[in-house]
Amino acid sequence: MAFWNRRTSIDGLNQLDERHRLKRTLRWPHLVALGVGAIVGTGIYTLIGIGAGRAGPAVILSFLIAGVVCACAALAYAELATMMPAAGSAYTYTYATGGEMIAWVVGWSLILEYSVVCSAVAVGWSGYAAGFLQSIGLDLPHWLLAGPHAGGVVNLPAVLILFAVAGLLMFGTRESATVNAILVVFKVSALLVFIVLAAKGFNGEYFKPFMPFGFASHVDAGGEVRGVMAAAAIIFFAFYGFDAVSTAAEETIDPKRDLVRGIIGSMIVCTTLYMGVAAVALGAVYYPDFAASVEPLAYILRTLGHPLAANVIAAAAVIALPTVILAFMYGQSRIFFVMARDGLLPDRLGSINQRRGTPVAMIIVTAIVTSLIAGIFPLAEIAELANAGTLCAFIAVSLCVLALRVREPDRPRVFATPWPWLVAPLAVVGCIYLFISLPAATQIRFVIWNAIGIVVYLLYGRVKSHLARVYRDA
Repeated sequence: MAFWNRRTSIDGLNQLDERHRLKRTLRWPHLVALGVGAIVGTGIYTLIGIGAGRAGPAVILSFLIAGVVCACAALAYAELATMMPAAGSAYTYTYATGGEMIAWVVGWSLILEYSVVCSAVAVGWSGYAAGFLQSIGLDLPHWLLAGPHAGGVVNLPAVLILFAVAGLLMFGTRESATVNAILVVFKVSALLVFIVLAAKGFNGEYFKPFMPFGFASHVDAGGEVRGVMAAAAIIFFAFYGFDAVSTAAEETIDPKRDLVRGIIGSMIVCTTLYMGVAAVALGAVYYPDFAASVEPLAYILRTLGHPLAANVIAAAAVIALPTVILAFMYGQSRIFFVMARDGLLPDRLGSINQRRGTPVAMIIVTAIVTSLIAGIFPLAEIAELANAGTLCAFIAVSLCVLALRVREPDRPRVFATPWPWLVAPLAVVGCIYLFISLPAATQIRFVIWNAIGIVVYLLYGRVKSHLARVYRDA
């Protein structure tokens, strides 16, 4: 069989050697917390300022558009996650549906997504950490707070938080999930406090003009990317994270029930919260004033005369943004792990620490890669590159849903995507439009990344994968 047509069996996904199987320790509250922890983070704490700078008050439409696209993709993920309750997320679903080479491209894109998300959140966390430390009288030198792009040497706080989270993940999955759930409660509570306080200063005049830069993404005379869709293309970063829930399928005690609750539940909670925060933020302070801030929500509260609450918001970001890093580093290590378990990466990287039940080697590799990115690159460029990888995965999952509806219409579906021939194509079209709305430099970097990935696959994965061995021995 040609290598691009080699596929894993859906029924065989659970027939794994116990030495390479992840332990089932998670229940649906852990999954909802994992999803909320992944979704509520840099996107709302930091990127709301960048988005407002691109779209003005119409950034609220950017949130809506990105949310609808993600909701459609979430329904597709829920169907496939319950059909294939194994680690690997979109990579695994594509391997069983579209073949090995397409699965590699999706997996390689997921590596980009998760690595870069961890790095972007670490950079966002560093901004809030520096602001919080400054508010209590501790100033760190600039050269330790920024990479070369901003006149510094390395973003040291970003590097340190990545290794701290990696250490927690190596300790154990259930323990990490419990800590994550506690921090998520704290983080969401802080955002609710922001909504209450900012709403008191609401001024409808700040919404005029509502769409100063138009709808379509474009480059203005000053070289800046503007428009509602330009903002949506980066605000999209604020919504995804539910796919991290699907990477926990193999470690979920009752995946057929709990995965749907985790994926859909986290999206409902976060979409409601986001719309509330965005509306009151835009009505509390004129958007150009907070658009350039590295800690826009804290800036808004200080402007409204709530310095103590601003410090609480900054503290919440410092304490709870690591939940996003935890969720995505967790997902990244599992993607790496499954690709190694399938032989597409070196087998020794697919090993499990028998005492902790975690892929320690892959967690360490992930921490090193993400810290290198976070220490050097700026937040906006990192977030946009992460979005490109995610859009690729969302398109693949949506197409897999349609392919399986045609190929295996009678296969049992614990959760079936409603109106699949409307929802899945809407997700695909929406993701393509968002990708087109990304800056050209980001699109080029994404193509280069995948070109490198295809070379790696042709030289290594194509001949070393376990399916390649099976077909050679047949």
